[in-house]
Amino acid sequence: MRHFLFWAENSFGDVSNKVVADFGCGCGTLGAAAALLGAEQVIGIDVDSESLEIASLNAEELELDINFIQCDVRNLGWRGHIVDTVVMNPPFGTRKKGADMDFLSVALKVASQAVYSLHKTSTRDHVKRAALRDLGASSAEVLCELRYDVPQMYKFHKKREVDIAVDLWRFVPKSREKGI
Repeated sequence: MRHFLFWAENSFGDVSNKVVADFGCGCGTLGAAAALLGAEQVIGIDVDSESLEIASLNAEELELDINFIQCDVRNLGWRGHIVDTVVMNPPFGTRKKGADMDFLSVALKVASQAVYSLHKTSTRDHVKRAALRDLGASSAEVLCELRYDVPQMYKFHKKREVDIAVDLWRFVPKSREKGI
């Protein structure tokens, strides 16, 4: 998944010399990729303290300067365009309905340039409609569809392995289009 940062940089120039936020950063993979691609500043945000500890150790091992914040993205409290680009692999909303859209809503409010996000392919029409109509995106484009197997990792997983299809999206906030 970290490879999509190369795409974001090489196709759109959305990483190098930019302030990049990694929402729901987990172990810090996307944030580390952004830092390695020359982001001016990287901010990793996650609600889970153990994930942030691992992310911090990973950044330290790679000698990357990444700032980490423990916070639920929905309670971030940032006002205006704080970052250039948001990258995220949000919760898909299977356990908490709409969790991915909550992440997207906040991302579109704080990003001035672009938001890159992964969402289940089965929700493609809903994601596009909501992003353009309700969440403040001027454009919503699926860059590619990814397929992979997810092993049973959590207690709530009912199957040993699940084949999942995920879309990589690029959203542009409306304010970007207006030149604000």
